[in-house]
Amino acid sequence: MFTYVFPILIIVISNMMYHICSKSISSKANPFSSLFITYLTGAIITIIAYRFSRADKGFVESFKDLNWASIALGVCIVGLEFGYIMAYRAGWDISLGSLVANILLALLLVPIGILLYKEGFGLNKILGMAFCIVGLIFLNKK
Repeated sequence: MFTYVFPILIIVISNMMYHICSKSISSKANPFSSLFITYLTGAIITIIAYRFSRADKGFVESFKDLNWASIALGVCIVGLEFGYIMAYRAGWDISLGSLVANILLALLLVPIGILLYKEGFGLNKILGMAFCIVGLIFLNKK
């Protein structure tokens, strides 16, 4: 149970702190300067964490197992973080911006899961998607 729940707790706590930090970045700061420091910090932490991991290969040798997805993920992360910084600067509330983005994301990932990963699709997913759409309408109603 712990190995099932613990990663979700890490995601939730990290994501909460992520949004607090993204909203707290000075509006005077260049978003790409901020992202540079963010990734430099991340790189340092990753190198330290790698040192303590149970790697069966050396650091340089471990790069041979990577594929295109690692580079694409880097591009996606920059877009994600830049998007949130700019959304908060545009005036999105921290309580609403992430919620709207994640509901839209969930709606997009259902058909992707079905088409690309052969995940199931049933009444629960249909109802869940309908509630998401209704929720978006209520959230954005002025």
